[in-house]
Amino acid sequence: MVYEQEEMSPAKKFIERVGKRNLIIAGVVLLIGAAVVLNWVIFANRDSQGFDGYDQSSGMNSSYGDDTTAASADNDTNVTPTDTASDSYFSSTQVSRARARDEALEVLQSVVDNAQADDAAKTQALADISQIAKDMESESNIETLIVAKGFEQCVAVISSGKINVVVKAEQLTQSDIAIINEIVYEQAGIVPANINIVKK
Repeated sequence: MVYEQEEMSPAKKFIERVGKRNLIIAGVVLLIGAAVVLNWVIFANRDSQGFDGYDQSSGMNSSYGDDTTAASADNDTNVTPTDTASDSYFSSTQVSRARARDEALEVLQSVVDNAQADDAAKTQALADISQIAKDMESESNIETLIVAKGFEQCVAVISSGKINVVVKAEQLTQSDIAIINEIVYEQAGIVPANINIVKK
């Protein structure tokens, strides 16, 4: 028993020196960061698969609508498989996004509920929860309004003041890009330079 206590003492000294509050905050920040990065990586990897010749771009890019006619014509022969894969993409992306957000919210709520966490940590956790809730509402509104403008499907992911918007469309015109940019700006306050629009 004495030997085990001696082995644990350096760890206890480290915890006392750093402080439980700082360890909790560091852990929460790491978990949230990991969830956001995971979400971003999954989203970015899926954007690059089956992307019909578009380069990802921000805001109003003049290349939209110019290079897609041939690609769309080539894909017309495989309408059913493409539609199935596209539907699966939108569904799985929304599930991945929801899972990452749920994990982040769970971690933040545990900080808020922790009796040993100090007021600063709880205040920051509450602010982060509020921002996630705001982003979720904005994403939902953006998706609904973009679909209402005639796009068959849409998924939006807000992260660190930027947004990826993926729409199901055969081609995107300058008018389509302008509409999407306007909706995103009105709903989330994100400027076109931080809007990445992708055709799926």
